[in-house]
Amino acid sequence: MKIQGKHYHTIWVDADDPTIIQVIDQRKLPFVFETFAMRSADDAFFAIKEMVVRGAPLIGVTAAYGMYLALLQLKYENWEEDLNRVAEYLKSSRPTAVNLAFAVDEMLAFILANKDDAELNEKALAKAGELKQQEIEFSDKIGEYGLELIEAIYKKKGSTVNILTHCNAGWLACIDWGTATAPIYKAHLKGIPVHVWVDETRPRNQGARLTAYELGEQGVPHTVIPDNAGGHLMQHGMVDMVIVGSDRTTVTGDVANKIGTYLKALAAHDNNVPFYVALPSSTFDWEMNDGVKEIPIEQRAGGEVAEIEGWHDEQIKSVRLIPENSEVANYGFDVTPARLVSGLISERGICKADKQSILKMYPEKINR
Repeated sequence: MKIQGKHYHTIWVDADDPTIIQVIDQRKLPFVFETFAMRSADDAFFAIKEMVVRGAPLIGVTAAYGMYLALLQLKYENWEEDLNRVAEYLKSSRPTAVNLAFAVDEMLAFILANKDDAELNEKALAKAGELKQQEIEFSDKIGEYGLELIEAIYKKKGSTVNILTHCNAGWLACIDWGTATAPIYKAHLKGIPVHVWVDETRPRNQGARLTAYELGEQGVPHTVIPDNAGGHLMQHGMVDMVIVGSDRTTVTGDVANKIGTYLKALAAHDNNVPFYVALPSSTFDWEMNDGVKEIPIEQRAGGEVAEIEGWHDEQIKSVRLIPENSEVANYGFDVTPARLVSGLISERGICKADKQSILKMYPEKINR
């Protein structure tokens, strides 16, 4: 997708130095466009933990490049043991997003399987690039399948399709296209009139700061709303469908996503609004069956709730929102039970949010 008319991916190998991986610094958007250079596994850990990069697919690819950067710096003695430690270290940066563990494990297995290859460093870099390209292709296909849903609504309605989304599941959260936004971009490019209700997504405001930014750069009509406005809009027939992303989806169809997603699903269910989840296969957890009981929910620093960032005097500044002595609980995600999900949009098509339908779409995962 584009920023100021120029095509970008969210992560890339530095053009002058293959030992440096560049990412868009999402902490600065939409106010300042800057990149963040990663030169080590510690840099990759920081980028993931501190939300320089955000979104399950991008987090996974960032960790994959982190494994490559670790390989460049490992000493020959005990390097396999050290690499395993780095893998666990990277996995600990954001526990809810399953793409993270998937990408790290893929890189670890590849590196160990090719440990005696004289060109291991170059091949590890290429492997990380393959995982990146795979996510781009997944998002592209998700967009094509999701487009069919938007087209169907437009044909029936004959006017603008209003779509509500939560947090940022756009191209900034992926590499290109996005998950939840991919169908929207495809529809917009096809000339179908769409309008997006963008949840601000407290406490980090990924909707207001990131989703609104990227939609604006692509020329997609949108309106930023408070997180709690979605139910009102649905009651008054102002939402035709909801599309959100996912950080982890169980094999039974339970969906972990940014905190507040569950409430949107309840409102959609109560108002007969279709609620879809867009996700690549790398976001499925094939071992978990009960999302509420089993998915680890990250608790983040209280300062994210106690303060809010904004643009003032040509700088990004924080201001306090709550009384100084008030305690804060900051749960990063919640779980939407499968019964509230109208369908899952993946790179292989659209299916019901139940184990039978998911495994029918991914038969190679049966009897894992």
